[in-house]
Amino acid sequence: MKKVVKFGGSSLASAEQFQKAGSIIRAEKSRKYVVPSAPGKRFDGDIKVTDMLYDCYETAISGKNFDQKLGKIKERYDEIIAGLHLNLSLEKEFAQIHDYFEKGAGNNYAASRGEYLNGIIMAAYLGFEFIDAAEVIFFREDGTFDSEKTNKILSAKLRKTENAVIPGFYGAMTNGTIRTFSRGGSDITGSIVARAAKADLYENWTDVSGFLVTDPRIVKNPEPIETITYRELRELAYMGASVLHDEAIFPVRSEGIPINIRNTNDPSAPGTMIVESTCRKPKYTITGIAGKKGFAAINIEKDRMNTEVGFGRRVLSVFEDNGISFEHIPSGIDTMSVFVHQSDFEEKEQKVLAGIRRAVSPDYLDMESDLALIAVVGRGMRSTRGTAGRIFSALAHADINIRMIDQGSSELNIIIGVSNNDFEKAIQAIYDIFVTVRL
Repeated sequence: MKKVVKFGGSSLASAEQFQKAGSIIRAEKSRKYVVPSAPGKRFDGDIKVTDMLYDCYETAISGKNFDQKLGKIKERYDEIIAGLHLNLSLEKEFAQIHDYFEKGAGNNYAASRGEYLNGIIMAAYLGFEFIDAAEVIFFREDGTFDSEKTNKILSAKLRKTENAVIPGFYGAMTNGTIRTFSRGGSDITGSIVARAAKADLYENWTDVSGFLVTDPRIVKNPEPIETITYRELRELAYMGASVLHDEAIFPVRSEGIPINIRNTNDPSAPGTMIVESTCRKPKYTITGIAGKKGFAAINIEKDRMNTEVGFGRRVLSVFEDNGISFEHIPSGIDTMSVFVHQSDFEEKEQKVLAGIRRAVSPDYLDMESDLALIAVVGRGMRSTRGTAGRIFSALAHADINIRMIDQGSSELNIIIGVSNNDFEKAIQAIYDIFVTVRL
């Protein structure tokens, strides 16, 4: 078996955390390739190294002296090196960073150095080869990730390398300029490496024991999810559930490589398996619940709108012309609602409403604001009757008014719209009816 392991910032925030990661890697010879993040927070109120680098670089390009701030970053790494008892110096690396900061190398370069330096330390600690991500992960001139070039060159490199550390989060443009993924992009790097290595499993080590059925800030001690499909994960991630960067699934999905979310601080916990498909029945009818606040709904009514060819296109073109994307479009025979992010819509609301009137001449047009959308997701819903009815019942008992309901044709998810004020209460009610009742 061949595994790629990625460790998040909290898993590598200190020498003690490094040692935990090292023990995990050494416990199985199959863990051949390691993708480290930059050091995260060591305690509440601490600052992530990536944020320290951003701040230091901003000071540098403003023309102010940034030596003290860069020195503080170096202290973080020197503390880790000393705690691991390594004969390693990063003097040359920090001298180069200082030089590049003075020359205005860019935010991408500045942010990437956290992973770069942690990668050097991890390679020295494990006795693995260090591979600079800038030499094997590539972006096109327009800044988009070059998947095929990366896979070709990285695959060839890994075939010649038994064990290696590849820093997460960044790669290089065609001219050699450093380019980063979006924040949390080390998850993506791990997935890219797993694909190139043709790994049997991609282990993503973080500070939680896998995915939970819902947000623990809303529901106390929610149940863990044992197995989740890529499609279920996408639905939940889109609605705000975050343990793994949602773009990290694409490289491994193309190769059928499962992802295992594990806890560095509790390595005996099995975590959550993310798979393409499974015949394993879920523990509950639903897999997870996630949601977001801050939506507005534009409600349109017109007699016989369903007979007007192009009615929906003309409505949506108004939003497109104003640079506003929509989230959901529940509709009836003579009604249509468009849900949008309220923050994107507020400044342009009158322009949009006027545009809709000109485009389709509705009989009635109004808006609702301060709405929340909740996604109830689960492959088990397909084979279970009455799922929507149980949701309605749970919300009715909690005295919550449903403002919208939309079920996808795949029967994988149901989207419910409620007032922002009812958001947390609604999630608790749905969790209770499907999970608590079963316990």
